[in-house]
Formats: sequence, C-alpha cells, structure tokens
Amino acid sequence: MQIPKNPLFRGIDEAEYADMAERGCIRFARCEKGRSIFRAGDAAREFGIVLSGEVHVESFDLWGNRMILHSIGEGQLFAETFAVCRAPMGVDVTAARDSELMFVDAAALLGEHSRARSWYLKMLLNLLALTAGKNLAWSGRMSCISQKTIRARVMSYLSSEARAAGKSEFAIPFDRQQLADYLNVERSALSKELGRMRADGLIDFRKNRFRLLAPPRG
Repeated sequence: MQIPKNPLFRGIDEAEYADMAERGCIRFARCEKGRSIFRAGDAAREFGIVLSGEVHVESFDLWGNRMILHSIGEGQLFAETFAVCRAPMGVDVTAARDSELMFVDAAALLGEHSRARSWYLKMLLNLLALTAGKNLAWSGRMSCISQKTIRARVMSYLSSEARAAGKSEFAIPFDRQQLADYLNVERSALSKELGRMRADGLIDFRKNRFRLLAPPRG
C-alpha cells in the first residue's frame, strides 16, 4: 500500500500505514469543481488532505456574500481543528478545482484505542507541526485584510505570494472574483486599483500571473 507523499505521514512505514487503513482511519474521494465538501454547521469527524487539485475555505454572511478565507493546495490539510476538537464546522469548504482528497477520521486516528499503536505519536507530532504552520498562514491573511486601503491589501498579499514563490513573478490561486473575495473588497474596485498599480509601475499582470516591479528611484 503506497503511502501518500505528505508531511502528515513523515516517519510512517508501510506496515504502520496499512494498519491505519485497516482500522478505518483513512478514506479517499474525488470531488468535482464547485462541489461542497463541508458546510458550516456540519459535524466534523474527519479532516482532509488535498492530494491533487485545490479547495477553498469560505465564509458566507446572511445575505449570501462570500469571503474566501484560505486556498488549500496540494499537500495541505483542511478542517483539522474542527475534527480534532469535534466541533461543528464554522466555515464552508468547496472544491475550487477537480480534486483528489484523502479524509482522516480524527477519532479513529487519535482515540484512546489507538494510543498503543506504533504510529500514534508520530502522527500526533506531524499533525501538530502542520497545524502550527497553518496558523502562521492564517495570521498572514489577517495581516493582509487588516490593511485600510485596497492597494495596501493587494501589495500585502502579492508580497507574501512572492516570498512564498521565491521570485518576483508568480501565479496566484485565484481569479479576479476569488481574489476580491479573499481580500474582502468589491471586484470592480479591485480591478480599478490593479489598473492604477500597473500604471504606477508597481506591478504587471496577465490573468492570475503577476510580476512585482522595482519601485522607481529618485
């Protein structure tokens, strides 16, 4: 049985992975683009891992307005906090692209009956490390949307994406409407500001590919 190449399974050997599978800890699913994976209020018993594709963590207000809270790409986890705490989902999770997912039953994985298994402590430490990294990503988003102007939000977000890519030219995981939802701004206002930033020589872009330009000297 092939072990997914994911940090959650760091240090886990084939026999341990097979044992987890036999105990019903894991299952696999394919989700088409636009399909709802979790809805706010759902009882969260499992958390997910994106094996391929992408999912969005979203929040909707009473009027149906959407805010994209996070884009979850290949190798990343989602809903782990709700599943481990056995709390109802506080957000929606939707497939942003056709995706292959692994779901992990948190109770089966971390329950008292699993504590004697050789993989238990490894999984616990791996999950802790991944959750800590996720919290850093969430704090970065909060820093982004706390900016007062659209330009400041755009620059904060694009700067973080450039740092993650390690270069000034990169692709983002959002189209224009999704980026507006992520930054919590109106799409038309975002498009206008992007145009102004291009005219000011700060950025260049084509669809979801962006390039940060060096500010003029003098």
